[in-house]
Amino acid sequence: ELMAGLQSRLQALWEERELVLLEARECAKRGEELEAMVRDLCKPNEFERYAMFIVDLEKVVSLLLCLSSRLARVQNAMSRMDGNTDAEEKQSLNERHKLLSRQREDAKDLKENLDRRERVVSGILAKYLTEQQLQDYQHFVQVKTSLLIEQKDLEEQIKFFEEQLENLEQSIP
Repeated sequence: ELMAGLQSRLQALWEERELVLLEARECAKRGEELEAMVRDLCKPNEFERYAMFIVDLEKVVSLLLCLSSRLARVQNAMSRMDGNTDAEEKQSLNERHKLLSRQREDAKDLKENLDRRERVVSGILAKYLTEQQLQDYQHFVQVKTSLLIEQKDLEEQIKFFEEQLENLEQSIP
C-alpha cells in the first residue's frame, strides 16, 4: 500500500513536471519574441545589457536554488547526528555546511547585483517600450524566475520520493 501510494505520488509529480516544462517552453518562446523586439528597438550596447541580464538571471537563480538545496540536505544530515556519529563525519558535515553557507551568501550578493542590473535594464527598456510592453517584460522575468523555482522544487520532490521508493523496495525481502 505504501509503495502504491509513493508510486502514485511520483506519477502525479512527473505529470506536474511535464506541465511546468511545457510552460517553460512557452515562456522561452515569449522570451525570444521579447528579445527580437528589444534587439530591433535598442542600441546594440543596450541590447547586450538586456541579453546578459536574461542569461545571468537564469544562472544566478539556479545557483541560489542549488546551493539552498545542498545546504538543506547537509542540515538534515547534521540534525540526524547523534553520539554514534564519528568525529570525522561530524567535521566533514560542519565543513560542508560552512562552505555552502559562504557560497550561498556570495550567491545572494550576486542576486542583489542582478536586481540592480534589472532596474538598469528596466530603465533602458522604458525609453523604448510602451507601458504594456514593459509590463510584458516584467511579467516575463517574474514567470521565468518562478518557473525555475518550481522546476527545481519538483525535481527535489521527485528525487526524494524515488529514494523513498527505492529504500522501501530494498527493505522488503
